[in-house]
Amino acid sequence: MARGDEAVADVVMSVLAPRWTPDMEPPLAALLAQFGLQEQQRTPLAQVAEGAPLDCLELHLAGAPAEWRELRQAALALGETLGADVVVQPDRRHLGAPRLVCFDMDSTLIKAEVIDELARRHGVGDEVAEVTERAMRGELDFQASFRERMSKLAGLDESVLASIAAELPLMDGVERLMANLRHQGIRTAILSGGFTYFARGLQARLGFDEIHANELVIQQGKVTGEVQEPIVDAERKALLLEQIAQREGIDLAQTVAVGDGANDLKMLAKAGVGVAFRAKPLVRAEARQALGVAGLDGVLYLLGYSQAELIDPV
Repeated sequence: MARGDEAVADVVMSVLAPRWTPDMEPPLAALLAQFGLQEQQRTPLAQVAEGAPLDCLELHLAGAPAEWRELRQAALALGETLGADVVVQPDRRHLGAPRLVCFDMDSTLIKAEVIDELARRHGVGDEVAEVTERAMRGELDFQASFRERMSKLAGLDESVLASIAAELPLMDGVERLMANLRHQGIRTAILSGGFTYFARGLQARLGFDEIHANELVIQQGKVTGEVQEPIVDAERKALLLEQIAQREGIDLAQTVAVGDGANDLKMLAKAGVGVAFRAKPLVRAEARQALGVAGLDGVLYLLGYSQAELIDPV
């Protein structure tokens, strides 16, 4: 973790790339000049040559951007040009280490949208996937779209849930990320608009401290198409993050949220650090931090951890 006794910068820029190359320097320097930023210090947090999954360079910059949104958008655009993640954020080292990290589940912790997979097994995949996609883009109210999708699952056999749970593919880097969050004593939670049935499996597998998701109603071995209230939507995710922090005595500045869909934006905004991970364009544009090239363990580098401080998952 970046140490509090280092020189305080105004801005921290993290560049995460499959390989750092000299030809990245000129466009990076141009971006700094455009926003009146001066490099004070650079630290290689991770290097492929030393066994890291990617190269990560952390730049400490002096200068107060007049418009953070414009700087973030310019950094996103530069990252797309370079084939890298270029993330800018205020220097947060004086706020202390993170103490709580909250995650969306579907398409964040796992490479799947479970409700779409349930629908596919039930023969209504195309209908549900179209509604899911519109909801993820922010075109539909989550609760209304969720109820519509759930209604199409009525009659699905409970055995299908177990089959899908056993096959869920984990997101790149999630095991390394969770091993290190546990190692650092950071509390972790799943806040998901998906289902507790699957979140419990991830909790057992990866060691999350708590889970909050939607509870499927199952009667006589069949999904009824209903869920227990309250539905975990965007507002509830943000509320849960705040409630967990208050309960644990954690300042919101020391919280982190990670998600990929429009349903995560309020949670990302509430947290001290809000990371859009491999997210839809709307979410990438609205979130304060975004990762698209790095795996989920790239979050560790955004928090200032160096390769030397990290452990490999057992």
